[in-house]
Amino acid sequence: MEEIVCVFPSIRMEPQTTRSWDFMGFDEKVSRNATTESDIIVGVMDTGIWPEAEGFKDEGFGPPPKKWKGVCEGGKNFTCNKKIVGARCYLTDSARDFRGHGTHCASIVAGSPVKDVSFYGLANGTARGGVPAARIAAYKVYDLDFGCSSDGILAAFDDAIVDEVDLISISLNEFFRSEPHFYIDPVAFGAFHAMKKGILTSQSAGTIFNSYKVGPVSSVAPWVFTVAASTTDRQIIDSNVLANGKKLVGHSTNTFTLNGTNFPLIYGKDASRTNCSQMLARRPKCGLYMNSTRVPQATILQSEVIKDVAAPLVSITSATGPNLVVPDIIKPDISAPGVEILAAYSTFATASEYPEDNRHVKYNILSGTSVSCPHVAGAAAYVKSFHPDWSPAAIKSSLMTTAWPMNDTLPANDTSSTFSGAINPGLVYETSEDDHIKLLCTVYDEGKVRLITGENITCPKDPAKWSPRDHNYPSMGAKVDPTKPFTVQFHRTVKNVGLANSTYRAKIFSNSKLDIKVVPEVLSFKSLNEQMDFDVTVGGSDLQDRSQVSIKGTNVIQYS
Repeated sequence: MEEIVCVFPSIRMEPQTTRSWDFMGFDEKVSRNATTESDIIVGVMDTGIWPEAEGFKDEGFGPPPKKWKGVCEGGKNFTCNKKIVGARCYLTDSARDFRGHGTHCASIVAGSPVKDVSFYGLANGTARGGVPAARIAAYKVYDLDFGCSSDGILAAFDDAIVDEVDLISISLNEFFRSEPHFYIDPVAFGAFHAMKKGILTSQSAGTIFNSYKVGPVSSVAPWVFTVAASTTDRQIIDSNVLANGKKLVGHSTNTFTLNGTNFPLIYGKDASRTNCSQMLARRPKCGLYMNSTRVPQATILQSEVIKDVAAPLVSITSATGPNLVVPDIIKPDISAPGVEILAAYSTFATASEYPEDNRHVKYNILSGTSVSCPHVAGAAAYVKSFHPDWSPAAIKSSLMTTAWPMNDTLPANDTSSTFSGAINPGLVYETSEDDHIKLLCTVYDEGKVRLITGENITCPKDPAKWSPRDHNYPSMGAKVDPTKPFTVQFHRTVKNVGLANSTYRAKIFSNSKLDIKVVPEVLSFKSLNEQMDFDVTVGGSDLQDRSQVSIKGTNVIQYS
């Protein structure tokens, strides 16, 4: 049929705040453009939404933005309001969230502040979204009974574009694919068309535990904002006390108390629903004890919250790369809080998602790139509230280039060096649709590029003259042979979004033995939105010696 663009097999995809926003330096006193923020609509593609959650009440909200063209088709007993302005469902007849995942993510992006919430006393505080004045449009693309399908995701993207959402947050990834490709990835497909309409898509990088991957990131499209998960300075720990008095401390959210009663120890590999290996189960502290007594026993204490001075660190369950489709485009793009995050939850779902659990909560603690993704979507919405006319690439660039490492010398609550920088980045890297098409032509043949773009494009006759490393991306990456000397070059174009008359000087922050040169070292702008080019040359050898490529700081090169 002429209406068919392409046919590919449906794939299985899986879903992947009381402290997190404050930890990032985004406290409740941060400067806001409230009127514009109220006009922002965030499309959340997930397991649906629980409209009765307190953070989704609409007191104080005006009518939905005039641009909104969506509908409220949430099913029986589902009501939208001035906060949840729209709802759609696919493969099922209800947009209600019976799992809790979608509610959790939506509240991280745009939930209204709710004071004194916790998970059975743990992580107590005020739960709030990054843009609490913004509106939410829920697109239920995952269901407990029917799972998640490619056609549902593509339909949701089509609807979100027509509905005129401003940003999309999707915490879903392919369940397993050894070699991901843009032309069979429904999120890459949908996000490309959203990008053409000025809509930025934030997607979780993938959680290793969920997808059974060793490290490669499943969200690799350069037009998608790919988010890894990292820790905050609030850590939840749990202790096991052996009968001989030794205490073993680990990471677990446990609300129960055994009142000091001891129980027999077993190997983790013998317990149901566990991936614990025999090697891990027989760790020295526990295995030296099991051999010393005929009846080894222990008790479990309730979890407690401690301060983690080493935060933030990328979670061991977060996909961290490489990019298997375009190695020269670094993925993930950015990291955000994604470990032990408290946010709103569906009261239908059980607290642990296991049917045997009879606990039902309004707020729950989840971890993974699923919950780091809406943090970035909220941050992007915040930037857009100050710059409604900025492109998805400009918003993405502003967040990537102003991110800084947080430690004891740079307090997390120092807002002058975090989100205020994102709304005033000075320079941004614009990436157009044509730029993405040029990159696609270096990866695929012309037919596949046409499938992805939906346009009758013609690829350059000699794509070898252009390299993906010249893609006007906010980060710079190159795949090289680690055993041989190398020299790589990057070409970039930056646009002035700061003061009309402004001068930027390149600084190189590096303690490595790599030779890095920037030409020109100084960029002088005379007008707003003026663009200028620069080139970066990086040389080195023997990258097998990791000490030679250690980099101090987040930005190796910065114009300031």
